Amino acid sequence: MGISRRQFVGGAVAVGVAATTSGFAPAPAARLWEEFAHSPYTHPQIPYVGRAGARRGAIRLPHPPAVASVLTYGAVPDGSVDSAPAINRALAEVGERGGGTVIVPPGTYRIDGYLHIGHSGVVLRGAGSGRTKLVATRHLTELIGPYGSRYGGDKSSWSWAGGLIWLAPHVRHASLVAAVRARAWPFEGWTGNRRDEWRTLTTVRPARRGDWSVTVDDPSALRRGDVVLLRLADDAGHTLLEHMAGGGQGPEAYVWDDKTKLTSHVPYEWPVRIASVRGRRVTFERPLPLDTRPEWDPRIVTLAEPLTDSGVVGLTLEAVETPQSPHLLDKGYNGVTFQCAYDCWAEDVVVRHVDNGFGLVAASACTLRRTRVEGRGAHHPYFCREGSHDNLVEDFRVAARTVPARAGTQLHGINVEGLSSHNVWSRGVMEMGTFDTHRGMPFANVRTEITVENNGRHGGDASAGPLYGARFTHWNVTVTNGRAGLVKIDTIAPYSATVGISEVREFDQIDVPDFAGELHARVEAYGSPGAVRPRNLYEAQRALRR
Repeated sequence: MGISRRQFVGGAVAVGVAATTSGFAPAPAARLWEEFAHSPYTHPQIPYVGRAGARRGAIRLPHPPAVASVLTYGAVPDGSVDSAPAINRALAEVGERGGGTVIVPPGTYRIDGYLHIGHSGVVLRGAGSGRTKLVATRHLTELIGPYGSRYGGDKSSWSWAGGLIWLAPHVRHASLVAAVRARAWPFEGWTGNRRDEWRTLTTVRPARRGDWSVTVDDPSALRRGDVVLLRLADDAGHTLLEHMAGGGQGPEAYVWDDKTKLTSHVPYEWPVRIASVRGRRVTFERPLPLDTRPEWDPRIVTLAEPLTDSGVVGLTLEAVETPQSPHLLDKGYNGVTFQCAYDCWAEDVVVRHVDNGFGLVAASACTLRRTRVEGRGAHHPYFCREGSHDNLVEDFRVAARTVPARAGTQLHGINVEGLSSHNVWSRGVMEMGTFDTHRGMPFANVRTEITVENNGRHGGDASAGPLYGARFTHWNVTVTNGRAGLVKIDTIAPYSATVGISEVREFDQIDVPDFAGELHARVEAYGSPGAVRPRNLYEAQRALRR
């Protein structure tokens, strides 16, 4: 199930503050860590991700009381009948009653449909990934319909969306399914099909990246505990996109106007929970990811009502084993997907023989812990897209495929795209795949304490724009096959940090920088994975106190 807690504790030491102890000789990269610890919210190369994940990165996730068993609703644990209707009835009724845990006792359950969690506060809990198995017999194209691409052609959007366990609020899920069946394109993000299903709650005064509080013009509609959306629009000169890329001559000289796929992801939308409202001063539970400059019309707006405090725990989802589809023609044997979800989680979940494993689609502040993708090989073992922010994937494993890859298929790995930011992949073992930064200029993401057989390829077409925005950090990465691509990023990612990775060389896939001139990237402790301190950048940041 990935690197164990015992292995981690045995290998990791106290975070970098120990480097300042009298008589202690700093280990590799201690200097860069000390720089960050001095100004953690505004460091030029390393993003602050210390509160990524559900409940601000809580180690113990909620365990709502058990209120129903799927057996009561007619599920059968011997695989002899379709149990999907019974499980969905249990999930819906528990949600309508206000939430709680739906228990799936040990056994094997056949599901001929997909499972949907559409109410907040609902947890689907098996007896453990080795004891409760769901066997999915049909794919999403068959169950819902062909899901075409808004970018044209015959691509299937089930290649990067949807799940056979699908956590999404009822209204958003229903509109998406209806649009697919009508052969229309349903926008997957936080603010509707035309990105206009929002209303302004208040405008925001100028503030800087790293600030925890903003001044608003009218706080009357804001309440402590609300999840709201900070919305930043770009201007004609694309100075917001330049800011996401770190600014300077390279981003200023870049041609943005023809990057139509990238610009479709603007405005930038950042969901966040309000920690306090005091007069016109509003404090968030995380620091600002970007400046709020007047030219970007910063506003706090409404969003699609998010799914909150829901999860999937302790089970295996196994699709019937079929050959992997050609690239971008996935049928939708997908695993677990979170969409328009906030403070949700998966824990101790295995998916097998899937097209795509675990998905975060316009999902923020979610935790995937002790998850594993295995079987015949997946297109995206993990995908993170459509403006997903502040998520945590930890103790994860991508297992080696059990059958050879078919011609025409593609393997990515841990994917991030579409202006997604401040996501973390931590303590992972990747027996195949790569660090798939999939164009669409994601920025300020962290991959730390990961071992990877770096044999996948990234995706993304030219209209999706740059591979990297500013402040990508790869920290303590062991590369078992010596391939540099997408792990050693100092020559391609602006304002990035490559720290404590294996000695590597480039072969097969070589990318050129998107931005001309000085990239302001940092490389430290090169060739020293495992020796770098702190060992795990996310754990070290989480240990810092504001």
